[in-house]
Amino acid sequence: MISIVWQSPENSWFAPLLFLALFFIWKRVFRARAAVLRLLVPAHRAALLPLFSHKKNIIKAVLLSLGCVSLFLVVLRPAWNEKEEVAQQRGRDLFIALDVSRSMLAQDCLPDRLSVAKQKIKHLVQALESDRVGLILFAGSAFVSCPLTTDKAAFSLFLDSVDVLTISSGTTALDQAVGVALDAFSSMPEHKNKVLVICTDGEDFSSNLSRTKARAQQQGLHIFTLGVGTAQGAPIPLFDAQGKPAGHQRDKKGAVVMSRLNEGILRNLAVDSGGEYISLTADDADITLIAQRVQHYEKEKLGDKKYASIEEQYPFFLLVSFICFALEWVL
Repeated sequence: MISIVWQSPENSWFAPLLFLALFFIWKRVFRARAAVLRLLVPAHRAALLPLFSHKKNIIKAVLLSLGCVSLFLVVLRPAWNEKEEVAQQRGRDLFIALDVSRSMLAQDCLPDRLSVAKQKIKHLVQALESDRVGLILFAGSAFVSCPLTTDKAAFSLFLDSVDVLTISSGTTALDQAVGVALDAFSSMPEHKNKVLVICTDGEDFSSNLSRTKARAQQQGLHIFTLGVGTAQGAPIPLFDAQGKPAGHQRDKKGAVVMSRLNEGILRNLAVDSGGEYISLTADDADITLIAQRVQHYEKEKLGDKKYASIEEQYPFFLLVSFICFALEWVL
């Protein structure tokens, strides 16, 4: 049994126009017949109207009706014969590492560093189109929150789940984020290009950053860093278990702790790995620059993707409509 899929059901509003056209087509046929029967006696019809034929008019009306119905089906775009096709996916793989340490709640970027970083990441993912992206969350430790995927909606769900209540109370360790990315890429040795984008304020307390950096250089991991925050800095807000403000973080002497953007360490990490440090901008110039840099890397085969396709059949109905109108005109 053929299962028909109507791909433009919104065009069904043409239905009243179809019924109106059919009404006038058949009304004309029966009005013509009624007029002939009323005005002419049967003995004189053949002599006075030799070309009049009620059967012929019915045939012409049927052809016109079929032509109009076929045109209506054309605008609904019928399709059937579903089949499975395989397409080769090509693109680039990159991980985006998001700092979720407490300092990312500082509000020198409005509304706060974390919200700004998440928004920038969303724009970057959209700009990368067919590339696969994965999400790494890090503070004192790091883990893959979302594995590499081309499903941008799924990626956004993982990203949106990061909020004030999931912020780590620990410090920031850049070496952990880089190490997790290296471990993830190590399972794909055939990949020539490995890219990591780190969104952080750069307050780093790594114990093995130099060693991890050397490992990144050895394995060809290109790191791009996006500095989130300002050199002037801002205090680090605290929140209770319900996510409500509860003052600011203080040091052992009771003074409010100021968190500042550390561009130096981010620039060195990026440059030493063959990447680039990008300064945060109010518009999307920073994201555009990162996307351009990533797109310079050669696309690689990401695997084959199976998808179901369905054949559009509207040309058949268009042909039927043309034949019906042509025959009606000839008759």
